[in-house]
Amino acid sequence: SVNISILIVAVVIFLLVLHHNFLGLSDFLKRELSDSNPLGLQPIDFIPAVPQRLADERNDKEISVVIAASDERLGGAIAAMNSIYRHTRSNVVFHIVTLNDTVDHLRLWLSNTALKNLRYRILNFDPRVLEGKVQVDPQKADPLKPLTFARFYLPSLVPHAEKAIYVDDDIIVQDDILELYNTPLKPGHAAAFSDDCDSTTNKVAVRGAGNQYNYIGFLDYKKETIRKLAMKANTCSFNPGVFVANLTEWKLQNITKQLEKWMALNVVEELYSRTLSGSITTPPLLIVFYKQHSSIDPMWNVRHLGSSAGKRYSPQFVKAAKLLHWNGHFKPWGRTASYTEVWEKWYVPDPTGKFSLIRRHSEAYEAK
Repeated sequence: SVNISILIVAVVIFLLVLHHNFLGLSDFLKRELSDSNPLGLQPIDFIPAVPQRLADERNDKEISVVIAASDERLGGAIAAMNSIYRHTRSNVVFHIVTLNDTVDHLRLWLSNTALKNLRYRILNFDPRVLEGKVQVDPQKADPLKPLTFARFYLPSLVPHAEKAIYVDDDIIVQDDILELYNTPLKPGHAAAFSDDCDSTTNKVAVRGAGNQYNYIGFLDYKKETIRKLAMKANTCSFNPGVFVANLTEWKLQNITKQLEKWMALNVVEELYSRTLSGSITTPPLLIVFYKQHSSIDPMWNVRHLGSSAGKRYSPQFVKAAKLLHWNGHFKPWGRTASYTEVWEKWYVPDPTGKFSLIRRHSEAYEAK
């Protein structure tokens, strides 16, 4: 009987060990499946731990911030992330979307400067995702910038988050981004944008850009496909350079598939307005989110700082802005930009010196 008891105990222990190993294997497989991505958005590395001294100072709220980082504009992304990090006590995790040839430069910049304590995840964006969805216009000098479409794939970039913030690389944050993250979204809304008719931007004229404040400035209303949507041409447009996304709702509504549908249709039917040079990211968003988006506080996207070399806002207003956005041709890392003194406060010099060379080259090009 003693032998039988020992045998029973041994069998029970064996079954418990087997069960534990099976659960471990199951969790591993789940992680492997969740990390693999058919869209080519592959995680390269991730720094998950917050140093203890910083963890003690910051609260437990984790905020996912998605930002694209192309090599020629890497200094912009660095300054944007630094300004966000320095103004918050929340545990911000940056999901940095880039291309393979930028990864080493980015990692070196982050690890060898004052930004080494940032929590970040680098993701490689495969431009083949856009095949058949974007038409390259040979008459335009600017090449296609695939990273501008990264925002269409947010659930793939941050698969485990319920909510995320997307920001362009030409921004500076001057307040706690937790406030932007807590923007209330109405039931059924997958995103909150800053409307172009808001009080801070509706009086800004953008020369040569057509009517940039309503739908007719972005969509060709002569096309039957657009007219059938019954979207009023004078509907206020919105700026997609800064927005908050409810990723649960985004996935439920298949927002990414909807955006891809309108991208592919434009390749065939040329649905976008020709008055806005190079604006191929905003139109599908305007269609998909027509009267189906919430609003963010206008002070969280004070924009058009890059639409001209002149200063259009008072120093007091610029100081009060929670987020400054240099959308337009005149970027804050260029020679002719406005409010460069604000941007430079948050810029972290490139330890390789590469960005400085690019900047001087850009300035020489602009001077011609």
